[in-house]
Amino acid sequence: MSDTVSVTITQQQGYQFLVDFGTGMPALTTDEPAPLGQNAGPAPTHMLAAALANCLSASLLFALQKYKQDAGGMKATATCVIDRNEAKRLRVVRIDVDIALGADGAKLEHLDRILGQFEEFCTVSQSVQAGIPVKVSVTDGKGQRLGS
Repeated sequence: MSDTVSVTITQQQGYQFLVDFGTGMPALTTDEPAPLGQNAGPAPTHMLAAALANCLSASLLFALQKYKQDAGGMKATATCVIDRNEAKRLRVVRIDVDIALGADGAKLEHLDRILGQFEEFCTVSQSVQAGIPVKVSVTDGKGQRLGS
């Protein structure tokens, strides 16, 4: 079984594009930061970071719910590290994703199993990792790092 997802982008002005996600979803304006653009919306690297943080968070939530565990809320921060390659072109060289649960990790059952498998459920990170290293860390509501 295969599935497809399409978005359509239309240039508005300069480096600003309107992203149409399809029927029933609000459109989004994207832009490049100055000096190229006017910073009127997220840049492509922001979108990449958001996609990873969202997918990994949803995957962790899925894994927690599979074992009937409550995350106690969740917050994720994704950071793209951008550097120049050998040809002096800017590239995303690494993405760090930090996920913070609201719950106390010591009170979550099956946590080792959950942390050991949740990344496998994330379509985006598993696809991106083929070309860009993605480092993921999870902390609990007390700020304690969970897993290895």
